[in-house]
Amino acid sequence: MHSQSDYTQLTFYYLNGQTESFMIPAALEDETRQDMRIEVRHILQKDWWILNLDEQTVMVNIANVVKVEVKPSLTQLQGEGIFSNAERVTALNRSR
Repeated sequence: MHSQSDYTQLTFYYLNGQTESFMIPAALEDETRQDMRIEVRHILQKDWWILNLDEQTVMVNIANVVKVEVKPSLTQLQGEGIFSNAERVTALNRSR
């Protein structure tokens, strides 16, 4: 098994209350902050995210996603619309 630092975990929270997580190879260390910022902003504008797994390809329609969590955090992202050094005070609760 690969070390956790070699991978980034994406967790999708869908409108219907379900969640799904994926491990993807971490960004290359030599990627600059500007490159990472441009790449993430580009991906966020896409309607579909495509994840190629060993056994299948998963296509996620972002219109059905409420939130995406990324672990570990993408600390290299900075600039407009990004709140650095934020702290979670309460976890998201779903009313039933």
